[in-house]
Amino acid sequence: MMAKYVFNPTNINELKSEYDVVIVGSGSTGLVSALQAHELGLKPVIFEKMPKLGGNTTRASSGMNAAETYVQLKNSVVDSFDEFYNETLIGGGNLNDPELLNYFTTHSALSIDWLKDHGIILDDLTIAGGMKKKRVHRPSSMAPIGAFLITELLKLVDKTDIPVFTNVKVLDINEKDNKVSGVTIEIEDGTKKEIASNSVVLATGGYGANQKLIGKYRPDLESYNTTNQPGALGDGISLATKIGAATRDMDQIQVHPTVQQDTSHTFLIGEAVRGEGAILVNKAGERFVNELDTRKNVTNAINGLNENGAFLIFDRAIRDRVKAIEFYDHVGLVKTGQTLAELANENGINAEHLEATVSAWNDKVKNHNDSDFNRETGMDRGIEQAPFYSIHIAPAIHYTMGGLKINTKTQVLDNDGNVIPGLYAAGEVAGGLHGNNRIGGNSIAETVIFGRQAGMQVYNYQNK
Repeated sequence: MMAKYVFNPTNINELKSEYDVVIVGSGSTGLVSALQAHELGLKPVIFEKMPKLGGNTTRASSGMNAAETYVQLKNSVVDSFDEFYNETLIGGGNLNDPELLNYFTTHSALSIDWLKDHGIILDDLTIAGGMKKKRVHRPSSMAPIGAFLITELLKLVDKTDIPVFTNVKVLDINEKDNKVSGVTIEIEDGTKKEIASNSVVLATGGYGANQKLIGKYRPDLESYNTTNQPGALGDGISLATKIGAATRDMDQIQVHPTVQQDTSHTFLIGEAVRGEGAILVNKAGERFVNELDTRKNVTNAINGLNENGAFLIFDRAIRDRVKAIEFYDHVGLVKTGQTLAELANENGINAEHLEATVSAWNDKVKNHNDSDFNRETGMDRGIEQAPFYSIHIAPAIHYTMGGLKINTKTQVLDNDGNVIPGLYAAGEVAGGLHGNNRIGGNSIAETVIFGRQAGMQVYNYQNK
């Protein structure tokens, strides 16, 4: 068994007073932007306020959306940028920023290639809710995408000697002559320092763990649990708005429909489980929704049951296609039955109805015709191979679509629509791409596509 890779952050004694670009946040967006900037000849630094690297990326489980890729063609999936654009637009309630969305969809395949060129191979496909074609790319091991991606990116960062400091909080973005001139930081012992740089990339993620901010924009969601790591407090938004940055869509907050929260910790159950064939049932043992409709619609259907959640039902064959289930089982989230009746009894579900529901579902899969809810995807296999499994789920806050206003160059804009020179933002900290509902698989894609763009545009800015 291979030893687990361990990345050692840079010792604080090696901190310099000046860098070409300061990157705030160590999730996929921050790591990708740092690598891209470094490859273009810049000297970046990454500041992470938490003791642990990776941010919310480490919690992502399904994969990375992209269209017109070599992987799709090898799997006989003929896709197009237009289809990807249109399905994302429909999924976002037609509220997505068209320019950001166009850049996103047309640069997705290039980002799969960029990862491949760096030894990060995403050569297996699955499907997300709201999509009609398999465009969720993941490693062939079917490992959860987030931890896999962060580990591989950190290996690359390690090789390039890009400095990465943990327990360093950025307090302010500094300006001189109306341009970014650096940041003020606070290190672990409370000491404050000024770091000079004419460029700052905000890769700080969203505000899904900031209950107060959630309550400000969406008081109806203030009491919800969250899937976010504790550091997702909206720091980047706060830093930028202090120097005049504009925000958009701050009330657009996504609730993920399938989150296990009966234990002391919440665990997001990735869309890949449904994408590989799982169904959702209520306490009566009956389906009640197209399981791969948009997250917003599936959430509303679960809430409409008034049963404190619902149950994911799947079998051994589906489990074998989603390696994250091994972790879910390890931490005690999965119930097992050698028969459907046994599984139903484990959960207090009507056994007779569950057996009838699964039998009917298997017929629908064979005929590829879901006459009840018009599900068209995630129907490659039925639920037939014992043992059978369930996970109890309920909706929880997952993603904040709102954030800083940026253009396609990831430049942050002020309230008059003007660029703030030297300030860039990418990933969940930026708003506009997803409209009122993010499609599963688009967040990881966003981190790579716009992370690369931030690294490239910082280079352009410094080489005018």
